[in-house]
Amino acid sequence: MKKPFFINRKVRLGLFIRPAIYSFKMSHANDAVHSIYLKGEWENMDAQTKESLDGRTEKLKMPNLVPWKERVSYGLSDFACNLSFQMVGTYLMYFYTDVFGISAAIVGTLFLVARIVDAFDGPFWGIMIDHTHTKWGKSRPYFLWFSIPFAVFCVLVFSTPSMSLMSKIVWAYIAYIGVDILYSAVNIPITSILPSLTNNPNERVTLSTIRQFLGTAGATLVSVLTLPMVNALGHGNEKQGFFLTSLIIAIIVVAIFMITFKNTRERIQTKQSKKSIPIKVAVKALKKNWPWAIIIFINFIYWLGMQTKSQVTVYFFKYNMHQAGLASLILGLQVIALVAVVATPATAKKIGKRNTMLMGMILAILGQLILGVGAHTLSITTIIIATIVGYLGTGYVSGLIAVMLADSVDYGEWKNGVRAEGIVTSFSSFSAKLGMGLGGAITGAILSAGGYIANAAQSSAALRAIEANYVWVPIIGFGLSALALVFYKVDKIEVKMQRDLELKHQAEN
Repeated sequence: MKKPFFINRKVRLGLFIRPAIYSFKMSHANDAVHSIYLKGEWENMDAQTKESLDGRTEKLKMPNLVPWKERVSYGLSDFACNLSFQMVGTYLMYFYTDVFGISAAIVGTLFLVARIVDAFDGPFWGIMIDHTHTKWGKSRPYFLWFSIPFAVFCVLVFSTPSMSLMSKIVWAYIAYIGVDILYSAVNIPITSILPSLTNNPNERVTLSTIRQFLGTAGATLVSVLTLPMVNALGHGNEKQGFFLTSLIIAIIVVAIFMITFKNTRERIQTKQSKKSIPIKVAVKALKKNWPWAIIIFINFIYWLGMQTKSQVTVYFFKYNMHQAGLASLILGLQVIALVAVVATPATAKKIGKRNTMLMGMILAILGQLILGVGAHTLSITTIIIATIVGYLGTGYVSGLIAVMLADSVDYGEWKNGVRAEGIVTSFSSFSAKLGMGLGGAITGAILSAGGYIANAAQSSAALRAIEANYVWVPIIGFGLSALALVFYKVDKIEVKMQRDLELKHQAEN
């Protein structure tokens, strides 16, 4: 039996909802439209009915394309961060043990204590961002306010005043914890500003790709040039060489952050983003936000593995391979990661962000397994092949972390009705630095357990300790990260989530 015409969903919507929409005020219309979409009616409405709803339920265009000048300026912020912090992450343990004269165990403890401080400074900066309201926006002014203090501490951390051992330890604590806190002040805004630059998912991937491309370029540049610059500027005096190298890098960092500040714009302004969000309300954005929890865990365990490896690269080639000069070459192979970074947008579009990152983790694990063979046979060729495979994998991973974290900001608003970019993204810096700090502590503990002695012929136990940090600990980090990705499901709901949020924002405005 044929159903009466009013049972037909499209006709029903046209007859009853359309007149109702026209009879309400604009705000009520937006609420009704949003309700229609949430009930799943949108996909079944005909074009005429959609058009009648004052244009607010048209197919989401979400243009919000960012000009190339702004894209590059945004990406340069990570170039600046990596110029400075990659030098700290890669060379500071070597600098403190072999140049400044502090034991590996003490340095490892320092790194762990700094991570405890990070338990407070990361969320602190996130809360500050959520409570910041200036003519420049919420995240952008932090590039202006804190780039110079950050640069100053990047120099202090590589300074070597003549003093007693205890005074050296105190100096190291102040300088390193200071640079760590100020790094959060300039790095967290790089991530927190992304959801405000555009709400277009593809554009976010583009921005993150450019950021990661330039960030990797900065990391590669400083990895390759640091030791040659130290030798050239120090004329054999590593204390002077590290100080002058850090000074030059600090000046460049400040100049770049000024470019980022000048050329970026926070164009996505929601009703919530224009007012301060109480802490207890902001925390609601984390409630049942499983995508956020998964990415934060991955960020932590991934960087733990990466840090244990990077911090002993110089040790491995100096003591295990007896070819210290190869460290710069191997670190320079990070440029290979740029291939994966460039391929990330197309790959993510084809197989999804989660699967792209999972592929990267598998490549990273494969690279480490090959590296284990190279370390056992002392084969430079095998080590180079392993490094290339590994960097291809990490290129895919690091290129997507910021994008997936930005998606978790949207998920928190979609799920809980609270948009808190600062508090949500601040845990990215916290988790990464917690991973790096714990990785540093593990590195120091393993070196000490192996009986490492700076600038001396190493025992077989010490050589095995260096190899464990360089090869085997990272595999654990990459493996656990890959396992966590199995539970990440946002890719399946992203289109609906973005459409719902677009309608919500239209209703609010």
